Amino acid sequence: MELKDFMDLQKLQDIQDSFSNSTGLAAIAVDNNGQYLTEGSNFTDFCMKYTRGSVEGNKRCIKCDNECTGTYFCHAGLMDFSVDIVIEGKKVGAIIGGQVLPEKPDEDKFRAKAEELGINPDDYINALRKVTISTESRIRASADLLGVVVNQLVNLEYFRYNNAGRLDKLQDEVTQCSSLIQMIVNNTSHLKAIATKQKILSLNASIEAARSGEAGVGFAVVAKSMQDLSSQSSVIYNDIEKSVAEIAKTISNLTSLFEQTMEK
Repeated sequence: MELKDFMDLQKLQDIQDSFSNSTGLAAIAVDNNGQYLTEGSNFTDFCMKYTRGSVEGNKRCIKCDNECTGTYFCHAGLMDFSVDIVIEGKKVGAIIGGQVLPEKPDEDKFRAKAEELGINPDDYINALRKVTISTESRIRASADLLGVVVNQLVNLEYFRYNNAGRLDKLQDEVTQCSSLIQMIVNNTSHLKAIATKQKILSLNASIEAARSGEAGVGFAVVAKSMQDLSSQSSVIYNDIEKSVAEIAKTISNLTSLFEQTMEK
């Protein structure tokens, strides 16, 4: 399962950019192979141009990338973070970044670090002075918040991708149910019309039986039974119509819900 197979990466980019603009922390999304999925946001020259630009510095940065998780201090003295992106208990990528200072730096220590990594100390210090300074607690909270937001977004996109076909199938079934309901309504209307005609015929039969006197007594009983049956049928058909109307309303609500789900 690859993030790029189902994820709208522009949405991920937009969240990442907004996060970096508001916090000053760098950020970028990667897949399980370490390949970049988004463009880096707020990356610093201190890290990218100088620290990773040196052979030894890049070697140590790669070691941090592979071994460090959560929010941590990198080998160069800045705070970085790495938050796993997880779907159904399986890691599918990570959001990484940081490149910030938790306090005002001791420039002498960073000059020593530059010499250790084979970097011009003056250039290194000039780049260091442009690095965002925040508090450690704020940096950790910001990284945690980004992890929560990204994981919610990714899991929602995965749910939509994974269930799109099922929702389409369910929509087809709902449409078919609507057609069947309309057929029931039409047939019930026909049956109600027949029941009405039966009631009229039984009434006419009762009148003719009364005119026939004693000879029509037996026929009158049959006519009365027919009239009772037609009345009962009318009540049943009315109940069916009410039930069908309730079902149709429920189907309509489901259809609207599915349409809203697919539009989001």
